[in-house]
Amino acid sequence: MSSLFPGLDSLVGLARHGVDPKPTLLRVLTDLYVQKPIHSDDEERQFVELSLRLIDAVDPTTRELVARKLAAYPGVPELVMARLQGKRVGELPPAPPPQNGRRRADARATTAAFFAGSDSERREMLRALDSDEPLAPTGWPVPAEAVSRRLEESVLAGRPGDFIRELERALQVSRSLAECVVNDRGGEAMVVAARALALPVDVLQRILLFVNPAIGHSVRRVYALTDLYHEISLAAALRLTACWREAEPMAGSRKAAPAPGSAPRPDS
Repeated sequence: MSSLFPGLDSLVGLARHGVDPKPTLLRVLTDLYVQKPIHSDDEERQFVELSLRLIDAVDPTTRELVARKLAAYPGVPELVMARLQGKRVGELPPAPPPQNGRRRADARATTAAFFAGSDSERREMLRALDSDEPLAPTGWPVPAEAVSRRLEESVLAGRPGDFIRELERALQVSRSLAECVVNDRGGEAMVVAARALALPVDVLQRILLFVNPAIGHSVRRVYALTDLYHEISLAAALRLTACWREAEPMAGSRKAAPAPGSAPRPDS
């Protein structure tokens, strides 16, 4: 574009819990990469690092699809193409990034993949993020009735700036990412945020009707997103919003223990 839960370093790490999001993640990362004609050194390194971690773990069909797409892209990194062809010509420079840097890179990749993904790819990622692995007792916003009330009041009063600021504080993400959630073309991001914050479904529906004209003008779309709210698990929503906070934390935020009287950990 707060660290991920302990034992869940990235979307890739969910494979050990019986799900396999890696083919989808590799395809979406590749799509994002080829959309830009020029990349900074940091973007190039991040793409190479993440791709090499995924290529060996995906099926041959996925590797073939990715190889064909990259073959038409000028200046594709040699290491990536060689690995897609089953070769190992050298490796990345030594001194891998610190663990927290790797978590941040993984979270940014997951966040970018979600916002760039199609409806079906987003649902696939949310299913992959669902698991029986216990959630850590910290690292997500504490749902509060006051949050729900302030969000609804600001959107019904036609104060989009207040709504975005309240969402930024509630999710503990950057202003730019809160704006991405509000302006998300499909509305799935808002549904994920509502699920993580335990907003009542009727409040979510009123928000969807007013916050984004592209969604609010389609009653059918609002009902489809209502169905998605009931379909996705709380665990998946909390894990994805944790990725958002790791990728783009709220300005001045820092890790802290829950305040006294915080709500108990929700079940996954």
